[in-house]
Amino acid sequence: MKCMIGADNQEVAFLTDCSDLVKMVSSPTEWPAFSVYLEEFQSDKEEFSTFSLSLISRCANVKADNLARKIRTEPLHITYVNNIPQEWLF
Repeated sequence: MKCMIGADNQEVAFLTDCSDLVKMVSSPTEWPAFSVYLEEFQSDKEEFSTFSLSLISRCANVKADNLARKIRTEPLHITYVNNIPQEWLF
């Protein structure tokens, strides 16, 4: 979200395969252990004129899942955001 704010994108749609994340965002009071993170999330969310967070299947999210796994195994600081994926993502 921070990258999208920094790139001045005003209309965003985020997709995730994490059902808990969608539940947290839609019912933050039911997740008090994450209140600090959810407050920051809400603050960031208000930077967008249009915002959505939708649940998709893991099978439909393979590239993002692979990227997340790669980041965990190769701890590099990556801040790449673009609509044209780099070759190493595949």
